Amino acid sequence: MATPPDPRKNHLLAMLPDAEWQRWLPQLEWVDMPLGEVLYESGSTLSHVYFPTTAIVSLLYVMENGASAEIAVVGNEGIVGISLFMGGESTPSRAVVQSAGQGWRLKAQMMKDEFNRAGSVLHLLLRYTQALITQMAQTAVCNRHHSLDQQLCRWLLLSLDRLQGNELVMTQELIANMLGVRREGVTEGALKLQKAGLIRYARGRITVLDREGLEKRTCECYAVVKKEYDRLLPERLAT
Repeated sequence: MATPPDPRKNHLLAMLPDAEWQRWLPQLEWVDMPLGEVLYESGSTLSHVYFPTTAIVSLLYVMENGASAEIAVVGNEGIVGISLFMGGESTPSRAVVQSAGQGWRLKAQMMKDEFNRAGSVLHLLLRYTQALITQMAQTAVCNRHHSLDQQLCRWLLLSLDRLQGNELVMTQELIANMLGVRREGVTEGALKLQKAGLIRYARGRITVLDREGLEKRTCECYAVVKKEYDRLLPERLAT
């Protein structure tokens, strides 16, 4: 069995004050997060919150007809399951692993107890939640006003920020579901970026070759989201 990674590879866990860290550590459970695994479904009551370390989780809104679109991504910068401590207990979104890896989880009741202590954990989680809301709002604006090409660049950059390397393993279908477009549109967009020398795309594997080129090609939405995360969670930059 593989050796569990340091939980503090997740930036939120790394930002916990020492007293909270010592209290949380025995309660954290290491979990494998394979591609496509559903961590929670729309409307379900959450049993745990998740802190990805090497995985990326997509938060999707699923329509009655089965169509879906991504509203946010969560990786090593954050937590999956904010509705638990925001008072909702459940959420209308679905959480799906979009890039395989590992992470840690904490039981729902302990998370609620920690939040209700109203100390440094509460303030940390509220700052993270504000950053996540910014990402959700900007995603909605981007999907409405910007081209698929720009959306794909934004999505690649957000994913890259949450990975240690420059490679994503993704199926066309999963990317299409996240962007709310047809698979043909994803293929066309990816091939366009490949032709420009920005990525290499083959068999569901995307390798970013020119990050700076992607940043020049994307819309303003990526920079807005990144700036807000860096403003609200500056400590994560030093971890």
